[in-house]
Amino acid sequence: MRTLISLITTTAILFAMGCSTAPETGTGTLEVRLHDAPGDYEQVNVFIERVEVNRAEDEEGWIVLNEPKQQYNLLELVNGVYEVIGEAELEPGTYNQIRLILSADNNNVVIDGEQKSLMIPSGQQTGIKLNVDAEIREGIQYVLLLDFDVDRSVVTTGQGDNPGYLLKPVIRAVNEAVTGNIGGTVSQIESRSVAYAIADTDTIASTYADVDSGSFLLVGLEEGSYRVSIESREDGFQSYEYNDVNVTAGETTGLGEIELQTE
Repeated sequence: MRTLISLITTTAILFAMGCSTAPETGTGTLEVRLHDAPGDYEQVNVFIERVEVNRAEDEEGWIVLNEPKQQYNLLELVNGVYEVIGEAELEPGTYNQIRLILSADNNNVVIDGEQKSLMIPSGQQTGIKLNVDAEIREGIQYVLLLDFDVDRSVVTTGQGDNPGYLLKPVIRAVNEAVTGNIGGTVSQIESRSVAYAIADTDTIASTYADVDSGSFLLVGLEEGSYRVSIESREDGFQSYEYNDVNVTAGETTGLGEIELQTE
């Protein structure tokens, strides 16, 4: 059984040279973690065949990091929970691309208890490519966080009672070592709130408050100032906003307990 690990523990990672230390073997380590910005589905399952990186900027330069051949429910990977989908020792240098090769057939969404196929246009042929510029140094572990935005990635096609579903991935890739988090707890668990971290007009990260505790953790935020919006998914609660929430690399900025006003 695969292990889901909480990102909360990553605040203890060493940030020397922007990454944590690894054994000095003439190589450096690249670890790839998958995290999710949630969507309004019961499950979103994707089957990852292979994870590759490239430093040559051509189709001959791809290096296989891992072949998980495993299905992941992206909606389990929220509030600081992630899945390691690839880890390998690499020669020092800058790796400018990563790609995920997904299965053509084993992807689906679950809505109202019903499983529906999730098609991936050309994903099986070329993979999902991301520009990353990961600088691998000898004896250093570089952790790459992939934030998979389900809400933007799952596209409904057709009309009527039986629409189709396409996966057009929107994924944010960031060096975990230069990021921090924002956390808090919504008092009214019944509000089923969602938290957003916003820079200017762009939503950088989002997550659902935990249905049992009301806690939330917005992860993978680069240093800077954010506006945090807490919005209920149930009627009867007003939204709440924090302005100028500062994030520092390697730390979690706590907002404490948040009480939403009722309408």
